[in-house]
Amino acid sequence: MAIKFTTTAKGATHVKCLVYGESGVGKTTLAKTAPKPIIISSEHRLLSLKDENIPVILVKNHEDLKEAYDFITTSPKAASFETVVLDSVSDIAEAVLAYFKKNPKDGNTHPQAAYGSMADELLPLIKKFRDLEGRHVYFIAKAKRMKDDYTGITSWMASMPGQQLGPGLPYLFDFVLPMRIGETEKGTRYRYLQTQEDIQYLAKECSGNLRPIEKPHLGELFEKALGTSPKSENIEPKKTEEKKTEKPKKETEKIEDKGAESEQDEPESEEFEQDEEFEKFEAAE
Repeated sequence: MAIKFTTTAKGATHVKCLVYGESGVGKTTLAKTAPKPIIISSEHRLLSLKDENIPVILVKNHEDLKEAYDFITTSPKAASFETVVLDSVSDIAEAVLAYFKKNPKDGNTHPQAAYGSMADELLPLIKKFRDLEGRHVYFIAKAKRMKDDYTGITSWMASMPGQQLGPGLPYLFDFVLPMRIGETEKGTRYRYLQTQEDIQYLAKECSGNLRPIEKPHLGELFEKALGTSPKSENIEPKKTEEKKTEKPKKETEKIEDKGAESEQDEPESEEFEQDEEFEKFEAAE
């Protein structure tokens, strides 16, 4: 067997990311911002994308998931898709678990056997999808809440059934991003992707090109992560600078004094700036 060499200088050409968050935060809606997506889902609840025309492959168990992988990697019909979305890997895992509870592997009916069978079948498939060549991969996961009995601190992580897949899932990806909702001082709510870990949320990004929080737009995020576009501007609220106006000239002061007073710019109040695409996420909730 010939040894295949490459170099780190070539770098990655596509992003494989895991995004997790609470129900209703907009994880599914985020899929429409990815380049030419196809969705693999165990759910029929895709109401947030009803105005889009994104192809969906429905899966009920690991065999369906294998067929979906084969279709994406071998079918000419799948060649145009640039992003593969698994929505959600948590629900797909639960569907596989339910399958093995009804169909015990090797006749083992022990209550915990189904969890082992699920992990044995699903983990290799997750890695296969993660390693798809020439495509971005967007994994969606539910968020699991945990409370430390000693410190009382509540933290969040990606949720998966059983004890094996959940804790190990973040290690499979270079990008693990919680999707959250923030609020400005004026009460304006906005969604964002967190890229750096804090005391409550597990997060990471290995490119070094992303800001601590990013606008929820996968197409832009992929480009920034790969270094094909400039770093994003801060999406947090910021104060606008006070505009300065020139005083009326002395020779016309008596005539223009009243007009100058009415036209003088007042200091602008603090505002949260978001583009049209970002506003769609506001309305989607």
